[in-house]
Amino acid sequence: MREIMARYPQARSALLPMLHLVQSEVGHVSPEGIEVCAELLDLTAAEVAAVATFYTMYKRRPVGDYHVGVCTNTLCAVMGGDEIFAGLKEHLDIGNDETTPDGKVTLEHVECNAACDYAPVVMVNWEFFDNMTPEKARQLVDDLRAGTEVQASRGARVCTWRQAERVLAGFPDGRADEGVTAGEASLAGLRLAESRGWAAPSGGAGEPPAMTTQPATPAAATRAAEQADTQRAESESKIAEVDAGHDSAKRDGTANGDARKGKRR
Repeated sequence: MREIMARYPQARSALLPMLHLVQSEVGHVSPEGIEVCAELLDLTAAEVAAVATFYTMYKRRPVGDYHVGVCTNTLCAVMGGDEIFAGLKEHLDIGNDETTPDGKVTLEHVECNAACDYAPVVMVNWEFFDNMTPEKARQLVDDLRAGTEVQASRGARVCTWRQAERVLAGFPDGRADEGVTAGEASLAGLRLAESRGWAAPSGGAGEPPAMTTQPATPAAATRAAEQADTQRAESESKIAEVDAGHDSAKRDGTANGDARKGKRR
């Protein structure tokens, strides 16, 4: 955890990867893990717990070796996600956010896996399994429970939940470039652009746009943030003044109109 904290100008920015590290050690965000994070970051346990309960990637109960997330958001649901999820619940004899008795699979419906062009999608420990069917999903969880090596549709071979959480904590396992990184649907637009000679606009005179530089010190970062806040507040005040002027003019116009109508009567 101290190694993670050292990566950030402000230590409390390390909280998210630190919570992933807790999960890599104990399989979920435990009360003890919350207390350790709070102590090291000089936060209250309530502040840490508020973060841990806000993000769905942090689990408050132990997760099995393989977290199987079935997308049941609109497109995946229409394409068969609901049927896949119902089939897996029956096949594994568990409900949503429950784990099989052997501790191998935790099943959960998720709102979106950000892969709509491959719907319906299932994820195992955050690795993609595209264009799934109820039959393929059942075979997938059977292979996971049997200890069979499983390759994601796009990405690396599936590792355990705890191993994946360690990677999310910022400790790479050396497999970032393993497997296919882009599928047919992702490449369709690129191939269309190449066939028609399309290209992205440049930043002018053939130069890429200038990159934003990072503040050299925490103090400089604080000053930059304060300046940004001040500029945003001034901008919002100007917008509010303009809106107030429009409202006032509208009311004056309405009142004058009513007066003219009264005169005519």
